[in-house]
Amino acid sequence: MTTEKLYSHFLKNPSISTDTRNITPGCIFFALKGDNFNANAFAAQALEKGASFVVIDEDKYALNNQCLFVDDVLTALQDLARHHRKQLSIPVVGLTGSNGKTTSKELVNAVLAERYNTFATFGNLNNHIGVPLSILSISDDVQIAVIEMGANHQKEIELLCTIAQPTHGIITNVGMAHLDGFGGFEGVKKGKAELYAYLKETHGYIFINRDNPYLLEMSAAAGLNKLIYYGTENGNTIKGSLKSSDPFIEVEWTNHDVYSSAKTHLTGSYNFENILAAICIGDFFDMSPEEINNGLTNYQPKNNRSQLTKTEKNTVICDFYNANPSSMSAALNNISTLSAAKKTAILGDMFELGPESDEQHKLIAKQASESGLDEIIFIGKYFFVFKDELKALFFETPAEAANYLQQNPIENNLVLLKGSRGMKLESLLQYL
Repeated sequence: MTTEKLYSHFLKNPSISTDTRNITPGCIFFALKGDNFNANAFAAQALEKGASFVVIDEDKYALNNQCLFVDDVLTALQDLARHHRKQLSIPVVGLTGSNGKTTSKELVNAVLAERYNTFATFGNLNNHIGVPLSILSISDDVQIAVIEMGANHQKEIELLCTIAQPTHGIITNVGMAHLDGFGGFEGVKKGKAELYAYLKETHGYIFINRDNPYLLEMSAAAGLNKLIYYGTENGNTIKGSLKSSDPFIEVEWTNHDVYSSAKTHLTGSYNFENILAAICIGDFFDMSPEEINNGLTNYQPKNNRSQLTKTEKNTVICDFYNANPSSMSAALNNISTLSAAKKTAILGDMFELGPESDEQHKLIAKQASESGLDEIIFIGKYFFVFKDELKALFFETPAEAANYLQQNPIENNLVLLKGSRGMKLESLLQYL
């Protein structure tokens, strides 16, 4: 089955599924393989549920002419997405970074959607499977697409660029994330810079935070020349300042011609640079200050990223979708600046840090203990190592912490709840 022939089927049935639990009538089911599963075995089930075709790479599962045989299902999915992308003559903004990817993607989309018919990566479908699925979801009426690209090792952004084929790009920042896979911080910089390398090769545009020395260093090394700068100093296309961040962010900005301000529903001063990025991209695509500000104001954070939630007993900063040392440090700095009678931080382990895990957890634990907060609660085996060194509460599991919170309820506090996704700290929200 060639890519062109598969694409002809896709045009008649432009819906893709990789999970038999989510089969829609007429979709094409791609039987992907993983470490613990082989979806070829579910080809018959997919057809029974209404799939028009199934794409398989083991011929023993071929039942009839609705089974399309390829050498490798994942490669076929990626090649199909590349082919579809080539049919689209629209700007595609490729977005990556260690922190703030998804929030930045949502902000950029919220701004651009004030004028354009946009498409943005749904949720965090930002890997070698999610990016192809995102590209294949772009319909003919879309005018601009914003594609998030995640990575936990080198060469991954390079691969995703060949699929998304961005015409514009932005690296939000580089930080202490996925250190194990990247081989340390220098490896993170090298991996993220693969977006710069692609856009250098294809003569694309880069939006860059001029306040970030790492990004300036990386852009210079890549030899980029189509740069659009944003930041807090003069000489940038967009110059901005943080007017307020207690608890919600308000920014002032100018594009040399007009001074403007925007109020948002985002908490966390660390989101200031993400907001400036969205302003810069909106301005580049000829949007008015009014349109840009409306997009920022109308954006409501979700998915437990910098999300301020009022419970019956407390105000909780729900930031437990993920965590790494850079984002954890920023979150602690932020809560320290916010106004509240009492403040508590509940921090869960950070994953994928490799050999640097002990040191990074120790640094965060030390920062938290010195932050002046009224109470610190650490959860997880990596933090638990330091239970005899610091004055704080330590629990090995969220279940143990939940039991404590039931017996010792926290009330009338501003609570930061943050940890890596695998810690499942959302289970504690009901006790706060």
